[in-house]
This record gives sequence, structure tokens and C-alpha cells, in this order.
Amino acid sequence: MTQSPTIKAITFDVGNVLVRWDPRLAYEPLFHGRDEELNYFLNNICTLAWHTNHDQGISFADNILSLQKKFPEHTTMIGLFEDQWDNMFGGIIEDSVELLYLLKEHNYTLFALTNFPADKFSDFREQNHFMNLFHDIIVSGEEKITKPDPRIYQILLQRTDIAAHETLFIDDRMENLVAAQKFGLQTHLFTTAKKLKSELQLRGILPAA
Repeated sequence: MTQSPTIKAITFDVGNVLVRWDPRLAYEPLFHGRDEELNYFLNNICTLAWHTNHDQGISFADNILSLQKKFPEHTTMIGLFEDQWDNMFGGIIEDSVELLYLLKEHNYTLFALTNFPADKFSDFREQNHFMNLFHDIIVSGEEKITKPDPRIYQILLQRTDIAAHETLFIDDRMENLVAAQKFGLQTHLFTTAKKLKSELQLRGILPAA
């Protein structure tokens, strides 16, 4: 099947699109079934908003120390955030990665746009060989800008040198897609690989089953 005339490149988010990521995976064993304490810790102490600082280029050491000073009673658990980093990953989403290989076989140019700490990305890439399928990867920690900041989409379009309307952007967070749409990118809200495959087939990007 020929390539869709309206889409030349496909850009993927990484976390919870291609790999499962959740700090809860690492911290659940540490709290030994104390679910109420775990929920409080993740919702009020080591929050995703706090973690976003890592994605924006702030070092784990500095970010952790700052939070420990704010919540000294949680010093130990906060300090484990970096040590437990690898345990926050729950494996690849195999059906999504399979779609990457299919898209590559159909000669689509693939990019990644991910909120990810710069100092952790090299190891992650080495551990996940499918990341080599991407023509280029925009890493928020390297740019010191995170989605949905408009500037990161400008960087994406500059690096890909492909028109926004000819690019499909796939992400699991609606706020990231809304920001991308303002630049004219076509978008898909990722929920499951099965629904993504159906969307790709509907657009004529992949052949129908």
C-alpha cells in the first residue's frame, strides 16, 4: 500500500505510549501495603508536578534535596526517587512497539517527542532498542522545555523539517495534543495500541486487516 498523501511523518510520545511508566510501581513495595500512606506520598510529596522539574533539566540531586528540605519527615522516601527510577518502568507496550516496526516497513519517518530527564535518557535508549527506529528524538530534559509548552513543538517542527499538517502526533495526554493542534499538527489521543492501529488504518497509513 502506498503512503498516505497527507501524512509523511509520525511522532510518538514515549511514556505510557511505548513503555509503561508510573512511580507507583517502584513505591508500592516500599510502603508494604500501606495504600493510604502511599497515595498521600505520591499525591502530595513526590508528585508528577514535582517530577516535571527533572523533565525540564533540573538534576535529581537538586530537586530531591529541595523537596527533602520542604518535607524533612519524608527524607528517606524522597531520597529513593532516583535510586528507584528503573523500577518505575513496567515494560514495553508490545503492541505499540509492533506498530513502530510496521510504520518503518511502510517507509514513514518516525520521530519521538518525550518529557524525559536528560541524564536518564541515554541508558533508557540503550535498554530499549526500538528507540533506534526514530529518525530523531526531542527530549525535554535536553531542551529544558516540557510539553505542552509551545516552544517544544516549534523545536519539533524545526528538527523534522516536515510541515505540521503532514505530521501525526501521538500522545496519551490531551493537553499535549491541544498544544500541538495549535501548530497545525494532526493528533491522536493514545489509549490502547488496538485503537491506535485502527486510527492508522482509517487514515490509510497502514493497510486494513
